[in-house]
Amino acid sequence: MVDIDTIEYMTRNEADMSFKMRARTIFEYVDPTDDMVILDLPCGRGFYLNMFRYVSKCRLVGAELDWDVVQKAKQNVGHLDNVDIQRVNIYQMPYPDNSFDAVIFSEILEHLDNDAQALREAYRVLKPNGVLAVTVPHENYPFWWDPINKSLETLFNWHISDGVLAGIWANHVRLYTPGKLRGAVQSAGFEVEDERAFTHHCFPFIHNLVYGIGMPLLEASALPGSMETASSRLDFDKNDGSLLNPINLGVAMFNFFDRHNVPDEGHQRSTVNLAIKGRKPNA
Repeated sequence: MVDIDTIEYMTRNEADMSFKMRARTIFEYVDPTDDMVILDLPCGRGFYLNMFRYVSKCRLVGAELDWDVVQKAKQNVGHLDNVDIQRVNIYQMPYPDNSFDAVIFSEILEHLDNDAQALREAYRVLKPNGVLAVTVPHENYPFWWDPINKSLETLFNWHISDGVLAGIWANHVRLYTPGKLRGAVQSAGFEVEDERAFTHHCFPFIHNLVYGIGMPLLEASALPGSMETASSRLDFDKNDGSLLNPINLGVAMFNFFDRHNVPDEGHQRSTVNLAIKGRKPNA
């Protein structure tokens, strides 16, 4: 089992407190051993792949549909041993049945018109007894995470879906309740082994700050060198941690708000994320 101190170290630069808890949850659901084959879809820019390679020699397959993102993932982690980055349609994966020991679906189902088909594909490519790790945004999210959309939903039954103010709804088809997520996973044939809801306490407007402002600046290489290093999810071992760096100071402030969050807040509380661990039954 990957210990919590190692996970904390790998996410030490993280300004998104929900990402930190997602990473912890993924590693608790998918405990990597060197003989495993793990699929991360979508792999995005390779952040989970980088962390899994840091703690294990397992074979890693990162899949992504967006060609530009595929290229960024290859640049970031394609050089690492036993990491394959591939362009893949989640509805028609080019893998034989029973190929993987674990499949990670982190922050993807909410983007899909047909989440059921994606889950059936995950079931197909998993080996019997294989694990599916899912995280999605919670329909009952905290007000301060995205005050703009929470207010719009409450007052007008409407939300902003794209642009700098999109917040938690950015390019999402839906958010999930625990029941909707559980039902979707079970309908695909999985047995549910664990369910969680996490990240209740949060710095006001943090989603807009991190993804509406911070991420575009980082993507455009518009931050000075030391600030870029302190913001990197990949180079977590290069940050000196100095609070004279504005990024480190900001992360310390976000961590202060995060200190009361626990791995599972319970389904009755507003949280940023839901997570579920599914297992493919033995044949």
